[in-house]
Amino acid sequence: MSRDPALDAFCAFFNKLDKTCTDRLGSIYTEGVVFQDPLHRIEGLGDLEGYFAALYTHVQECRFTFHHRQRQGDTAFVAWTMTLRHPRLAGGAPYAVEGCSRLTFAPSGPDDAPGEEKVCEHRDYFDAGELLYERLPLLGAVIRHLKRRAGT
Repeated sequence: MSRDPALDAFCAFFNKLDKTCTDRLGSIYTEGVVFQDPLHRIEGLGDLEGYFAALYTHVQECRFTFHHRQRQGDTAFVAWTMTLRHPRLAGGAPYAVEGCSRLTFAPSGPDDAPGEEKVCEHRDYFDAGELLYERLPLLGAVIRHLKRRAGT
């Protein structure tokens, strides 16, 4: 354990996140949370719950392995590997994507336990091509070919 209850709660929640619990994001995020990844920017807990509910509708498996966690003050960085299985991507086979999250914590609201912190800003950094575009049947072959030619 990292001895950081808020960061531990965040990682534990994402280890269990699936389509059955997207309505419980309020246990780790503030009402005014701002979430951003390479594909979207969402503001507000209600919109974030809707985004995750739609995102996880067809996901068959999504789990995170958290490698490194570091926090200073109200800002934390977490490096992770996400393993995803979706019927329309990579032929339904599981695949992994490396990334990291920058989290900003805020003190709890009046309805929360004293001293509790929640995430008020969450920004994910990952290669969107690796996550999505390379996994699509026709577009993926083109992107993989271009990457090989570029030597990446």
